[in-house]
Parts: sequence; C-alpha cells; structure tokens
Amino acid sequence: PVSLSHAVPLGAAALVPAFLYPLFGVLKSSEVAAEYCKDTTLLLMGVICLAASIEKWNLHKRIALRMVMIAGAKPGMLVLGFMCCTVFLSMWLSNTSTTAMVMPIAEAVLQQLISTGVADTQEDSETVEATEDDYKEENLEKNQLERLYRRDSCVKQELCTLTETAISIPEPKKEKESKNSRYPTKRDHMICKCLSLSITYAATIGGLITITGTSTNLIFAEQFNNRYPDAKVINFGTWFIFSFPIAIIMLLLTWVWLHFLFLGCNFRETCSLSKKRKTRREMLSERKIHDEYIKLGPISYPEVVTGVFFILMTLLWFTREPGFVPGWTSLFEKKGYRTDATVSVLLGFLLFLIPARRPFSRAPRTTAGGGSTEKDPDPLAPMITWKDFQNLMPWEIVILVGGGYALAAGCKVSGLSVWIGRQLEPMSGLPPWMVTLLACLLVSAVTEFASNPATLTVFLPILSALSETLKINPLHTLIPATMCVSFGVMLPVGNPPNAIVFSYGHVQISDMVKAGFGVNLIGVLVVMLAITTWGVPLFNLTEFPDWAVDRNITGSL
Repeated sequence: PVSLSHAVPLGAAALVPAFLYPLFGVLKSSEVAAEYCKDTTLLLMGVICLAASIEKWNLHKRIALRMVMIAGAKPGMLVLGFMCCTVFLSMWLSNTSTTAMVMPIAEAVLQQLISTGVADTQEDSETVEATEDDYKEENLEKNQLERLYRRDSCVKQELCTLTETAISIPEPKKEKESKNSRYPTKRDHMICKCLSLSITYAATIGGLITITGTSTNLIFAEQFNNRYPDAKVINFGTWFIFSFPIAIIMLLLTWVWLHFLFLGCNFRETCSLSKKRKTRREMLSERKIHDEYIKLGPISYPEVVTGVFFILMTLLWFTREPGFVPGWTSLFEKKGYRTDATVSVLLGFLLFLIPARRPFSRAPRTTAGGGSTEKDPDPLAPMITWKDFQNLMPWEIVILVGGGYALAAGCKVSGLSVWIGRQLEPMSGLPPWMVTLLACLLVSAVTEFASNPATLTVFLPILSALSETLKINPLHTLIPATMCVSFGVMLPVGNPPNAIVFSYGHVQISDMVKAGFGVNLIGVLVVMLAITTWGVPLFNLTEFPDWAVDRNITGSL
C-alpha cells in the first residue's frame, strides 16, 4: 500500500521489509539485507557504465540523427525513424533516460516544422485573401448590376449587404489564428502530438527486448531464479529471442495506429520514395537534421571504443549459453559461476581504465561534441569517471528492485504465496490462455495508476502460486504479466517517459488516453500471440516442469 499510494518515495517504501520482517520475526536482519544486492544489481551497474560512456560521448545522438536522416522528413516516416532509434536505444538504456535524450532532438525538429509552417501560412494567406477578395468583389458587382436593372429601389439594400460582407469575412479567420496561435495549422499540431507520443511508446517497446531494458524485467528474472533455482531457462539470449519479434510487431502496429489517429490513412504518400513530392517544409527539416549531425563532427575515438564495447557485450551475452550449441562458459571447469552480470561488470570496469585519448596520438582529446578539449591536464583520463557513473546510476531503482526481492522472500518463508494459491483454486477450470489473459488485463489496468516495479512486485508471487496450484508452467503467466506491466501508457503518471513527453505541452491527457488505449490493446494481443505460438517450443510451455513440481512440493510442506 505504501508503494501504490506514493505516500513516500518508492525507494524509501522499498526499505519497509528491511525493518518490518526482523521486527515481526519473518526473516533475520542479515537475511533481509542479503536480498537487496543480487546478481541483477551487478548486471545493472555494468550496463550503466556502458550507458554513461554512450551518453558522455554523444553516441546516442549520432545514432538517433543518422537513423532519422535515413527515414526522411515526411511526417509519417519521420515518426517511424524516431521510433526505431528510440527502440534501439531503450534496449540498452533505461526508458526514462532514452526519452530524455531523444525528446530534445525531436523538439528541435518540431520547432523547425512549426517555424517553417508559419512562414508558409503567412505567404499563402496573403495570396489566398487577395484572390478571394477580388473574386468576391467581381461577383458582387455583377449581381448588383443585374439587380439594379431589375429593381431600382434596392440600391441601398445592396450597398448595405456589400458593406456587411466585407466586414464579416476576416472575423472567423482571426478567431482561428488566435485559437491555434502556437501551431500554424491543425496538421502541424497533429504531427507534434504523433511524434511526441511515438517516442514514449517506442521507449516502452524497446525496454521489453532485453533483460536490462527496464527494471521490471530485472525484478522478474531475479525473483524467478530465486523461486525456481533449478530452472535454467531465463537468460539474455532466451529472453531476446522471445521478446524481439514482439517488439517488431508492436513497433509496426503502433506506428500504423498513431499514423491513422493523427496523420490520417494516406500511407501511400508516406511510403512514397519520390523526391518530387517533398514539400519545402520537409526539405528544411531534413536540412535541420543534417546540420545537427554535422555539428557532431567526424566520429571520435571514444565513440569507436564505446561502440566496440557495446557490440562485444552483446555478443558475449548471446554466446554465453545460447542453448543450441555450447557457449563460452563451457570452456571453464566449474559450471554456473559466470552469468550475464560477469560480462557487464568486466566491460564496465575496463571503461574506467581505458584512456579516452587514442594511443600514440599527440592530438588533444576529443570531446562529446566532436571538438577538442582546450585544457586537458590529464592525458590518461579514462573513458568514464566515477562521477559520470554516479550521475546516471539509478540508485532508487536498485533499492526498489532489492525491496521486491525481500518482499518475495518474505512471502516464500511465511507461506503467504501458498495460501494465496489455494484461494485461487476455483480458477482451475479455466484454460491456461484464459488465465494468462486475465492476468495481463489485470496487471495492465493496475499499472496505469501505480508504478510498474511496485505492481509487478505485488503480482509475481500471486501469479507464481496460482500457476503452481493450477499445474500451469509458471512462465506461461509470469512472462506475459511482466511485459504487460510496462504498458502504463494511458496517463502521465503511468511511467516517467509519459511525464517527460507530457511536459513539452504538445499533448493533452485526452490524447494520451485515446492513443494509449490502442497501444495497450495492441501490446496485450501481441504478447498473447507470442506466448501461445513461438513461446511454447522456446520454453516448453505445454508441460508442467519438474523445477515447478519440486517448488510446489517444497512450498506445501
């Protein structure tokens, strides 16, 4: 209740088990403290080291601008380009950091569109008004002459009508301009809404792809491995194989939904590659994006090192235990000692050692913007410093995740999970897909009003006990629920990326509710499709596994 009500900060609420469990005799203080630092904590710290290097040397900005340049400046393709780069960055950085990085770039492009639209509107309005006035005067003169020949007594009435017509023409135009003074046209406003919302939705989609993409994935991985230690099925590779198709399908369907909602159904115009159809505004927007990219200068040595570390970390994660062939961990004698956290911490540690200046080079060290440092007293300055890491490390999330582990441990020791599972036995008549669908709908509804980590921390033990009671593979309910808990996209309070986008002022709450409902529905349907198709052979979901049977027997004793 403390976490859901936001009476205190989430990080402080996560410390409640640290003093309540020892006071009530549930767990020893040393046992509770051990739950606050797990393998996933070290995994997150290593990833944050790499993220700090990416942000310090502006590699994320170079990637984002390059992808947008490839997509082009047509509104629909521009939105798709920003969504693609946001999804890619959100795979490795937190959703909040990604949104905070990409949104200023998008805002600069939007301001360029708006400023260009103002100039176009003024030029067009002057031409149109002059043409319309000439046309109306000509028609009125013709009508007056015809009526004067017919009735001489109506001259005064016709002159009065002419005067009223001349006065009444500009009034509605002035009202329309004052009402939408920030945006030249309604379409400009729709483009701003579409692009803003697409970034927060893309950040959410990208966070689904990797275990480290969002804190809820880390909470699930650690709680699952703690509850089922014999289940060696969840790692970076298996999660990626399952979630990557989900993200691709969601990305395309979300783009189509936003395009239909804000830009209309003209997909042929959006997907056209003809340069002749580019408007003046689109060409100026492309020039603006190109200028921003040129400001970064040539790719620097620190950017190359960061990119190499990024690729190396991904490859080592994938090849650790790929499943279909022996991984590199098979080269060691002792099994189970090396995890994904080992890789991330090793590479993160090396970033504190490797100098940011190219070896055997007398040139001044390159800065994040591609320039050179005028005063660089330390030629051996590393790629990142502890201050860089400290500024980006989300300690609140670390404590929050640890609090979730402690809460799960208390539920396990006290027998609360088993008791909840027995209360849910009446649901045993439902098919597995129906149980999973109900769990997804419930979790996605609650997470609109409560934080994602707090919601998942509450529901994971309940769903685990439910699965054990109904003899359903726990992964059949836990993985979809973990993904659906990230779909808090309908309100600004749903998650921090929503609040960041809302603060720019382009969208209203009604816009977020309308667009977010569609995205939420798309997400639930795609996750259900995944868990009932390619998720079945990947995780062997048709059988109740031995590791769940052992846990069920142990928990009931």
